Parts: sequence; structure tokens; C-alpha cells
Amino acid sequence: MTITNRNPAAAAEVVLDDVDVGYSGQRVVHAISLELPRGQIGCLLGPSGCGKTTLLRAIAGFEGVMRGEIRLNGESVSRPGFTLPPERRSVGMVFQDFALFPHLDVAGNIAFGVRGWSRGDRDRRVRELLRLIGLSGYERAYPHALSGGQQQRIALARALAPKPELLLLDEPFSNMDIELRTDIAHEVRAILRAEGTTGILVTHDQNEAFAFADCIAVLNNGRLSQWDTAYHLYHRPADRFVADFVGEGTIIPGKVCENNCVETALGKIRGPLSDRFGPGTAVDVLVRPDDIALDNDRGDIKAEVLSKAFRGADFLYTLRLQDGTEILCVAPSHDNFVVSDHVRLRLNFSHLVVFPRGDSGPARR
Repeated sequence: MTITNRNPAAAAEVVLDDVDVGYSGQRVVHAISLELPRGQIGCLLGPSGCGKTTLLRAIAGFEGVMRGEIRLNGESVSRPGFTLPPERRSVGMVFQDFALFPHLDVAGNIAFGVRGWSRGDRDRRVRELLRLIGLSGYERAYPHALSGGQQQRIALARALAPKPELLLLDEPFSNMDIELRTDIAHEVRAILRAEGTTGILVTHDQNEAFAFADCIAVLNNGRLSQWDTAYHLYHRPADRFVADFVGEGTIIPGKVCENNCVETALGKIRGPLSDRFGPGTAVDVLVRPDDIALDNDRGDIKAEVLSKAFRGADFLYTLRLQDGTEILCVAPSHDNFVVSDHVRLRLNFSHLVVFPRGDSGPARR
């Protein structure tokens, strides 16, 4: 799915049109097509080796394309036989290791990319960015005296100093504590919004992607599985890979028993189904933890608690149904069930996502 903006003034700034990228004749990225509107923030999400950094490098101009075309702000910047150099693309980059200059203070690091500006304009831009990132007064500090989060914000300010039209971020939060990553991702998003800068983040962490991006491209083995909002990736995954990689959940077997109804170990689950799934068709059903409610008063599905994980406001329970099927269920932490407890469940499905039995292809709804 391509997210587009109907406002002509917000035309797509980044367009990838059937792009292949590779090295030494070997394709790493295959047939990628997507559009990111100006001022929006996108993300390339996937496991290690899926091609996301290779694709980011092609957008930056560090790698050419073997097929297709990349357009930035309406201009063709990459096609077979032609690659516009990175320094002519109005693109900034923030790297995983921040790459701050240890011999320069904060002001010197931020001003590095605007060395050609007048002294007055350069100093004003440094002060403006320090206010924006919440580090006013740190002009004379050196990188070694800063925390990881502060260094990240300085690296961001340095990349933003020349006012690039597009900012690319290559796993910039991966060296931080897990607890800090989402907070910093929210902060960086707010800074890009304040600057009006289009951004693309590369990450393998879905929580970072959810906190940062308006639209997320899930990559698998160099191919685009889905380009969509976080909500739709979680609730309406395009295929099994997205269903498994994004969020938590379980795939359980079922059989279509009537139109828009599947019989499973949880009982009958109702929801719109494709016409191709007639009565009697064997299917697999995606069950998210929030599709099941733990309700000992009104639930009519029996289960046993196998394990649980405390997550503050809630527990994530692993439950075993009477036929041996295991599922996940999230429940508020004020109810504290223990392993081997027997509980009752009720269905809480808002929609139905099914896959052909044993098929790795697209989901059907």
C-alpha cells in the first residue's frame, strides 16, 4: 500500500520506482516501489540482512541502482548508468555511531556542515538548533562529556544544520539502552516535524519504527512485503512474514464453516472473508494477544496459564486451550494469575485475518 497525500503542495519527495540494488552483479534489493510525501517520516524495517541499509544507501547516492529509478523532489537522481552524487542531493545522514568529531566542541560539530556560511549565519543556526534539541548552553562541551542521548541529538543537529530536504537515519538508536530508544525516537520525530524535514529511518526494532514513522516499509529478503501505517501492519498484515515480524501473535488452524465465519479451537470467529474461502476451506488464523480477553465472569473458553511476563500495566500470558493449542493473551496487571491457574476467555476480535493453510503468501481478509 502506498500512502499518498491529496494536497498538491505536499507532493511525494521520495519516489522509488521498481528499484533493484546490488553489489558485483548480485541483486540485494528487488523491485521496490514506494512513495513518501514531503514532510512525512518513513521507516525501512526488517531483520538483519534484508536489504534495508542497502536501500538507504541507494537513496543517499552511495550506491547505484541496477534497475528502476529513484526520484527526490521530482528530480531523477538514480537510474541505471546514472547516479547523482550524494553532495548534490540535499540529503543529510545520521549514522549508528553518531560520527561526532572528538576534537571539536558541540558548536564546532554542528557548524561543520555549514562552514561556507557567514560567521553570523553560522552562529545563529547553531544557537537555533541547540534550542530546538534542548541543549542550549552546551556550545563549548565536547562529545566525550555528553550522554549517548545528548550525542545523538548533536549528531542530528549537525545533519540538520544545512537544512537538507531529506534526512536519512541508519539505525541511530541501536547503541542506546532499550528504555531510551523509544523516548529518543519520539524526540527526534518532534525535531524533524519542527524543521519540516522529510525523514527515513532504518531499524530492525518495531517499537522504534512505531514511535518514529508515519509509514513503514517491511522488508524481507530484499523484497517489500508491505508499505503501510503501523496500525495496518499490526492489524492487517499483508502476509505471514509481516504478521510474525510485527507485533506478537499466534497462528492457529481453522476451517471456514459458513460465509465470513471460521471454526477454531477458540470457537467460531466471525469477520469478512474473501470469496475464495468457501465453506470447508482449511485456513490459518492470526490471533493477536489483544484479540482475546481474560474474563472469568463472562468467558466461555477454558484455558490454563503456562507462563506470564510482567510488563507494568499488563501481563502477557501464554495460555493452553483444552485441545493443546497455545495462544497469547494480554491482560491488565491488577489481575495476577499464576502458572497452572485455569481461566476463562472470551473473544475480542475486531477483524479477521486468515491465510491459506500452510501458505506463505498474502493474507486474506
